[in-house]
Amino acid sequence: MSDVMRPIPFAQVMDWILTEHDTQASIFGVRKAYVHEGGAEPIFAEKIETPFGPAAGPNTQLAQNIVASYVAGSRFFELKTVQIMDGEELSACVNKPCIVAEDECYNCEWSTELTVPDAFAEYVKAWWACKLIAREYGLGDPDGFVFNMSVGYSLEGIQSPKVDAYIEGMKDASGSDVWAECRDWALANLDRFDNVDADFVNSVSPQVSNSVTESTLHGCPPDEIERIATYLITEKGVNTYIKCNPTLLGYDFARERLNELGFDYIVFDDTHFREDLQWADAVPMFERLIKLCAEKGLAFGVKLTNTFPVDVTRGELPSEEMYMSGRSLFPLTIELARRIAQQFDGRLRISYSGGADARNIRALYAAGIWPITMATNVLKPGGYERFFQIAGLLAGEKRAEVVDVDAVTELAARVASGKDYQKPIKPAKPHKIDAELPLMSCFTAPCRTGCPISQDIPAYLSRVDEGKFAEALRIIVEKNALPHITGNLCPHPCGAKCERAFYEPEGARIRDHKLDAARGGFDEVLRELKATPVAPVPGAAGKSVAVIGGGPAGLATAFFLTRAGAEVTIFERTSALGGVARHIIPEFRISHDDIDRDVELCLAFGAKVVLDREVTSVQALLDEGFTDVVVATGAWAPGKVGLKAGEEIDVLEFLETAKAGEPMALGTDVVIVGAGNTAMDAARVAKRAVGVQNVRIVYRRTKKEMPADEEELQLALEEGVELCELLAPLGVTDDVLACEVMRLGEPDESGRRRPEGTGETVKVPATAVICAVGEQIERGLYEGAGVELDRRGRPAGTATGVDHVWAAGDCRRGPATFVEAIADAQAVARAMVGATFEAFEEKNVRADKLDAIMARKGDVCVDVAADRTSRCLGCATVCEVCCDVCPNRANVAIKVPGLAQQQVVHVDGMCNECGNCAVFCPWSGRPYKDKLTLFWSAEDMDASENRGFLPLSDGRVRVRLAGGEGTYDVRDAACGLPEDVRLTICAVCDDYAYLLAK
Repeated sequence: MSDVMRPIPFAQVMDWILTEHDTQASIFGVRKAYVHEGGAEPIFAEKIETPFGPAAGPNTQLAQNIVASYVAGSRFFELKTVQIMDGEELSACVNKPCIVAEDECYNCEWSTELTVPDAFAEYVKAWWACKLIAREYGLGDPDGFVFNMSVGYSLEGIQSPKVDAYIEGMKDASGSDVWAECRDWALANLDRFDNVDADFVNSVSPQVSNSVTESTLHGCPPDEIERIATYLITEKGVNTYIKCNPTLLGYDFARERLNELGFDYIVFDDTHFREDLQWADAVPMFERLIKLCAEKGLAFGVKLTNTFPVDVTRGELPSEEMYMSGRSLFPLTIELARRIAQQFDGRLRISYSGGADARNIRALYAAGIWPITMATNVLKPGGYERFFQIAGLLAGEKRAEVVDVDAVTELAARVASGKDYQKPIKPAKPHKIDAELPLMSCFTAPCRTGCPISQDIPAYLSRVDEGKFAEALRIIVEKNALPHITGNLCPHPCGAKCERAFYEPEGARIRDHKLDAARGGFDEVLRELKATPVAPVPGAAGKSVAVIGGGPAGLATAFFLTRAGAEVTIFERTSALGGVARHIIPEFRISHDDIDRDVELCLAFGAKVVLDREVTSVQALLDEGFTDVVVATGAWAPGKVGLKAGEEIDVLEFLETAKAGEPMALGTDVVIVGAGNTAMDAARVAKRAVGVQNVRIVYRRTKKEMPADEEELQLALEEGVELCELLAPLGVTDDVLACEVMRLGEPDESGRRRPEGTGETVKVPATAVICAVGEQIERGLYEGAGVELDRRGRPAGTATGVDHVWAAGDCRRGPATFVEAIADAQAVARAMVGATFEAFEEKNVRADKLDAIMARKGDVCVDVAADRTSRCLGCATVCEVCCDVCPNRANVAIKVPGLAQQQVVHVDGMCNECGNCAVFCPWSGRPYKDKLTLFWSAEDMDASENRGFLPLSDGRVRVRLAGGEGTYDVRDAACGLPEDVRLTICAVCDDYAYLLAK
């Protein structure tokens, strides 16, 4: 049954570990095995080789999760919380999916879904497995890691027989059945080890844990919290941490801090802040407990922090309330750490969670805050292997003996003022591919899908990383005729799909590397293009094409058509080619030299150019003997604000005049009406104009709804442009623009909330008003040719509906991007002459670089500005994102003889349908539902609707696919199954038998 986890017997756990290590050089999918060298930190009369590990949560609920964490470098394990409500009773209370970690993380699960005895067994199995592999594989001292219990949520529940048995069993597991199971298996299988002997097995300590983190629910009274802690200290004799809630900060601070950092959309009220533990109660309680532990010879500390309860408002999870963690929790947790450090002068130990990751963990540790645990960080792509990098970052690092108040204060201040924890101004664009997740062979480069021209991005990025600029540029110009223009100005929609954006907000260096390739490889590639005879495609024979417009769309069209063998003449009404890029875009965004290079590239195959000629009739060109005419005139007709009084300046007129060196007299206060990239350009140009003191952008929505790219908006704001949100201009009188104040209503057809007038007006100083509300298409050429247009003046498509008349670029779409203009040029060339653009698609897969690609997985770039590599993850070669992010290791990538790609198999018995893999899968699918599923029993297969298979005892396999279900001899190539499915099942049975139920 897909949402029920089946604990794996210890024999299978160890067989899986040993066999996978020997055959795949990995353990539970973790290829980066951390080998600790050096000393260890003393803690709880034990020691840890690295001061971090997984937090109580999905990454510590099953034995395999803990083992995967250990292999990757963790040495402190905060085990998932156990409580009196467990098993089926608790599972029924957890809505699924229960995790979404796309940026900040939310969850609606809170403790183990296993029964308490089963959870105990998982932890004992993990304890044994980590001890054995530490010795066998030389990963570190077998006694160099610590398990920390987490128990909740009331004293009555903790004193219940099953939770009490759990605590006592963790303190001494020697009398338990699972302890005997693990020890006996190890002694019976010594022949499978090289470095484990009977003496070692018999020396394994049965004290699995002598420490506990007390976890209480929101609203738990302070006296109950103290009673629990006192009980754990005095009656159970365990080292004790109390998990604190970020509500200790107070509602006003939490709301203000999250608002400052752009998390104003996160909704919560003051309920928990009023009902949770208060600072005035916490401080004396901690003082009493510090004293009590000192008397008992035990350690006491606080765990910072619990997750933060917020409202479900956007359908994030199927619940009413959810718990926030990760990047947005860090600014709250570090401030609480500062307050506690200051209050107790560094004397109170702080165990840390709440947004720790590779970017901040060294500062936390250096300040004397440790151990440090993480959940959100390893729920993201890279998964457990993110721990490997963190272990390396902390190796040899020194820390303060007690919490360093000044260091924590400095860190908290840096978080408050810096941009590392700032939410982008605009919401992230959807990262999913608009296509169903394939059952088989799903590895893909999502960046290519996000690109309007399906640019072979992984192929050229890898060549630029290798310094092979000319080779990279050859790949680029197969599909992109304007590498310099797009290298400077493309809004890179590919970046929204980039899996690297889940590591660092910037994503891979796609656009920058395109420009590097263009500049570094241009001379060599241009010489080659000019020297290589054109081999015409059959459809180009006899084609003589007139292109009206020498802007990006016209140039790209000429490039693709002449490369295919057609004759092309460009007619340009100005004295220079380049269109908007040449005449409108400010030179601080793109140089004339870069534009000149792209023009030269587009003319490399012999396109002719006629300058200073404005074409007014398509038919006239056909009468001149051209077989086809492509209209690529852009969108130059001005948009209108429609002011009731005063004059408005057309943005294109303004920018063209400014670029020509003939600045307008604007006065002191310039208002830009509009919110697209052109408006940002106008604002930045106006800011540079002589005499201008203030530039304001007036927009009827808010900055989150602005169509401008995030980086263009940010640049304008950084240069001092002021944004006036929720204002609609009415008219200008005496250098003052009257605006109506707006509010946001229900979403319109674009998905943005519709602005509604309030009737209130405000005045904005305005010596000049520049209209940048969207340029219009000039209709004359179309109307003269008999082309039918829609209400916005657009033809039906690149094929206009009139024979031999085509359209490309802004005059086809309305104001659009350069890369969309190139896409139109491709479409014209395909339809008109049969041109193709697939020469380099196979180069996206770099099987020869597989080791290097795998080495990047899990490594967060801690200094993006200094790293000049692409940081591409090579998704086309190996994706495995669903395998990375599954805390339970229920998605497994396997090599299948006969198939080029690895295949992902979903192991039903290890999945609780948390949904995390569905969040990060680049496809519009859910791997835990949509990938080929391995079932461990007929009962589970019957309870699931997944397509999948169940190996039977007679050697046959029960298989269910979309077309139905049957029993098959998968060794028979003619059994009737799809070949990729049949081969994958055979590979599981032959090469990955440790995945099968024992």
